[in-house]
Amino acid sequence: MKKYILFFVAFSFALATFAQQKKELKHNEETNLIEATYYHENGTISQEGTFDLAGKLHGEWVSFDETGDKISLGHYNKGVKTGNWLFWDNDKVKEVSFNNNVIASVIDKESKSKVVTKD
Repeated sequence: MKKYILFFVAFSFALATFAQQKKELKHNEETNLIEATYYHENGTISQEGTFDLAGKLHGEWVSFDETGDKISLGHYNKGVKTGNWLFWDNDKVKEVSFNNNVIASVIDKESKSKVVTKD
């Protein structure tokens, strides 16, 4: 369990530091959300997602490593992690279920290819 906690602390720290990265923000008038794209120093996309007008993370967020491989996918509802999140690490996938921003369960999966997700 400590391993999972350390992983999520590191991931949360990465989210907190994205404010220092190059970013693009665009207001989507149709959804009334701010679409955000953050970049690694090498120019590849680091994170993509949306904020509500109050500045809270809202909707789908995707994170990528510096080579462009997806490392996490999940959803926020007004700043709260909800539902099932996926975390990729080489050939392993962790499915983490969140209930009101609290980890409800963690399932380890092995994957020879990326997990297929509904976009």
